[in-house]
Amino acid sequence: MSCCDVKKPFLFLVLFAFAVTLGGIVGSQRLTNVEAAEEAKMGQLKHVVLLKFKEGTSEAQMKEVMDAFAAMKTKIDAIAGFEWGTDVSVENLSQGFTHCVVVTFKDAKARDEYLPHPAHEEFKKLAVPRIDKVLVVDYVVQE
Repeated sequence: MSCCDVKKPFLFLVLFAFAVTLGGIVGSQRLTNVEAAEEAKMGQLKHVVLLKFKEGTSEAQMKEVMDAFAAMKTKIDAIAGFEWGTDVSVENLSQGFTHCVVVTFKDAKARDEYLPHPAHEEFKKLAVPRIDKVLVVDYVVQE
């Protein structure tokens, strides 16, 4: 057996052990990143808005309101996240509320910056005349 015949299996084993070790390190880093993402959610403030439009509000008018609502995320730095949708529940408990918006803020201070912001005030001028009822619930994300 030559020296090269011994070195190849040895080199393979060393590289294999290194790859397994590196995989474990990367895998544990991935868990750390997931945990960090979950931890980052803790303490966020969620601003939940339910909308019931006035009778006779057209689809185009509702779309205009929702487009304006969504546009605030580009105008107000305090907004960390924005999502919305329409009611698809089969329980028939919506009480006429058809649209749900969830605005995410880093914390309550960010929400407090959003409420009097000129872009929010401008949005309300468009939306309020078309809204029959609004329900707002704020909560801090917890596990």
